[in-house]
Amino acid sequence: MMLGRSPSPRRGLPVSDISRRSVLKGASGSLAALAFAGVATDRQVAYAASRSVFTKGTTLANVATPKASSGYARLTAGPGWALVVRDELVAAKPNRDDTRKALASIVQFTDLHMIDAQSPVRFEWLSTVNGSAFRPQEPLGSHGGAQLVKRINDLAKGPFSGRVFDCVVSTGDNTDNHESVELDWFLAVMNGGTIRQNTGAATEWEGVATGGDEQFYNVSDDAVRDRYKEAGFPTVPGFFARAVAPHRSHGLKTPWFSVFGNHDDSMSGVLPSDWAAVAKLYTSDKKFMGFKASTSNTQLRRAYTGASRTLPQTSSMTTRSVTPDARRAPFTPVEYMKAHLPSGGHGFTEENVATGRGYYAFRIADGVTGIAMDSTNRAGWTEGSLGDEQFRWLQRRLEAGSSRFFDVWGAEQKRQVDDELFVLFSHHTSESMNNLLLDPGKPEIRHGGLEVVNTLKRFPNVIAWVNGHTHVNSITARRHRDPERSFWEINTASHVDFPQLARIIEVFDNADGTLSLFTTLVESAAPYQASYSDGSQAALASLYRELSYNDINAEREGLGTPADRNTELLLPNPLH
Repeated sequence: MMLGRSPSPRRGLPVSDISRRSVLKGASGSLAALAFAGVATDRQVAYAASRSVFTKGTTLANVATPKASSGYARLTAGPGWALVVRDELVAAKPNRDDTRKALASIVQFTDLHMIDAQSPVRFEWLSTVNGSAFRPQEPLGSHGGAQLVKRINDLAKGPFSGRVFDCVVSTGDNTDNHESVELDWFLAVMNGGTIRQNTGAATEWEGVATGGDEQFYNVSDDAVRDRYKEAGFPTVPGFFARAVAPHRSHGLKTPWFSVFGNHDDSMSGVLPSDWAAVAKLYTSDKKFMGFKASTSNTQLRRAYTGASRTLPQTSSMTTRSVTPDARRAPFTPVEYMKAHLPSGGHGFTEENVATGRGYYAFRIADGVTGIAMDSTNRAGWTEGSLGDEQFRWLQRRLEAGSSRFFDVWGAEQKRQVDDELFVLFSHHTSESMNNLLLDPGKPEIRHGGLEVVNTLKRFPNVIAWVNGHTHVNSITARRHRDPERSFWEINTASHVDFPQLARIIEVFDNADGTLSLFTTLVESAAPYQASYSDGSQAALASLYRELSYNDINAEREGLGTPADRNTELLLPNPLH
């Protein structure tokens, strides 16, 4: 299990009306293998192009691909991924491309993880048991984020509809350690501004990557033969000077909305923020390097990997000296929301700040409403749930936009209201919402993912639940015996770990009794390869992607299957 998230189980095999069904029925063995791997054949490329307005700049056209099959690999532009049509919920009808009408065009960012890689309150020494405790690409997150923003600005519209993007929604883990400086960097990436991704000493990098410890990637020091160098990682002289140099994000040209993730609310996304033994070090001159007692380190290791929820109580630590920085102070949920207000709120309002409620509804397009849920648990730990007040608010909001819904006993209810289609957003997936611990600040009943799924199935107007957290592409049909009460759960990989993706979701009325959701993955605008001596934002974002691919601790599940990537998801139109 990676830090602050849980692995995603494999899904059942989907079908495609050209890429999978036809390949498995009649194509050669090698062609079938390519299709299953997600590499688009010429026929599949032509199929996607024939149904789209454009493919350039998306993973339908090109995807970052390693030049070598083993060892450290540089990346190049490889063939795109196929378009997979998924008709588990309703049959695909012919000629729908001739009648379809675009209702909304949405972009999902998720798990950007703006990381203060020099923070005193990080747990890099646990990277051997939890790989994302230390990533070699961490100092370049703002460069990668700014280039992702550039990609969305350059595209400007959905590839299948040509509709200008209605909104961007960032579904949590926007920061990594809920530090104020990380929040500043995230807001500058999204809104535009100059960023200097550095804390502590102005002229010296004080993170573990310069300490000579062979467990970590000493990127600029060729004299240290660390385990990354042994795996083929390059020495990059002057890396840190370029990484901390000021650079600018131009900011999104599309309205955007912000959602809480567990890393935006807890220590490293895992440990409760009120764990005073370590939390007091955020702004101190001491970096936490473990406890002096081996039993305490074992206890923390178990908590950090999700095997336990018991924390060491000892205060006898091993530390090393660093330059203190007040900007590292952890923010509270209210402070997180308040920081968004000067630039428009991005979903949050003065009322959210006053009440501390991190959830809200917003208009995506005419007849299409977004609901941002706060699935974090203030008790801490990786997984999530919904508090009872939010759970009841969610039901009321869905009822208010549904002329037809079903009560908890399954009886149909009808009202005289204007119907809306609902797209829900959260950080956690339904399967990772199993943390039912009581919030110490608000001890109310908590509701898990299965209960939320069953509640959403009461409302035919719910068409999708979009989330992150797992760092894995995964799309699941949430079926009900009444097809109109089914919906799609769309889970997207992160932008910190490879493959570093965002997802475009376009909603269509096919005018034949069905809806289609086209999901298209996109990479940042950074080139697939750049010179190691190039200090431009684009080159550093390219290195950000390259290092993430080669990270020796990285899990390789992020890509998902072809049916979890570029898809057309069909479902009955509940308003037909």
